Amino acid sequence: MKESSDKKKQQDDLQQWEKETFDPSLDKSPQREAEFTTLSDIPVKALYSPADLEDDGYDEELGYPGEYPYTRGVQPSMYRGRLWTMRQFSGFGSAEDTNKRYHYLLENGQTGLSVAFHMPTLMGYDSDHERSLGEVGVCGVAIDTLADMETCLKASH
Repeated sequence: MKESSDKKKQQDDLQQWEKETFDPSLDKSPQREAEFTTLSDIPVKALYSPADLEDDGYDEELGYPGEYPYTRGVQPSMYRGRLWTMRQFSGFGSAEDTNKRYHYLLENGQTGLSVAFHMPTLMGYDSDHERSLGEVGVCGVAIDTLADMETCLKASH
């Protein structure tokens, strides 16, 4: 009995999401294609929700696309209407140098940024770690501390 009432609630939640979040987003940004399919021509639904599964607790942990906590994406229609943001992948030298570069890019029309970390940062090492030898300053930005990250992403320089 409880399982059927849970399924009913999930279906009601899905219909509410479609009406309040998904459908209004299509008015602003219609889907690029009438139907989305896999390479094998299997139709792909706009959203797979807890109503499609037998797993309890799914919607509480993930939510719906376009709604907090955005674990299913910030766009209600995912990328069916609006393509993903094209970002400039950049980062070099110090956090301050990279911050200056980001501001330059944004002032000149770039709309999205992605941080290019240097190899020691990617591998979880500080710049002064013995395994970082020869990698510091080669490419990407060195982020060794929270303060470095705050400097890198500082709103104004």
